[in-house]
Amino acid sequence: MTIPVFVGDEVTASAWRLIGARTFVADGDGAAKAFDAALEEAELVLVTAASAAALDSEKLDAAVRRATPLVLVVPDAANRVVPPDLDKAVDRVLGIEQ
Repeated sequence: MTIPVFVGDEVTASAWRLIGARTFVADGDGAAKAFDAALEEAELVLVTAASAAALDSEKLDAAVRRATPLVLVVPDAANRVVPPDLDKAVDRVLGIEQ
């Protein structure tokens, strides 16, 4: 069984630990190191939008595009930083944005 790895704040990490995820609590400069470690050991990496904002955007984009491991940007428990709306992004790319 594959264990997902979560990178983000302590409160949100505690919820992910309850369901069996391995967690890295990281803010600011520590987010990059935690993200790199997560990429090395997991098939599924969940990173909060706040932690993702602290990462180099090109590095995050490359990790998402590689698809192995699967990288998802998720909101934190307090919904402080909301991840981009993927539905709107897809609509914009396809030219059907309303």
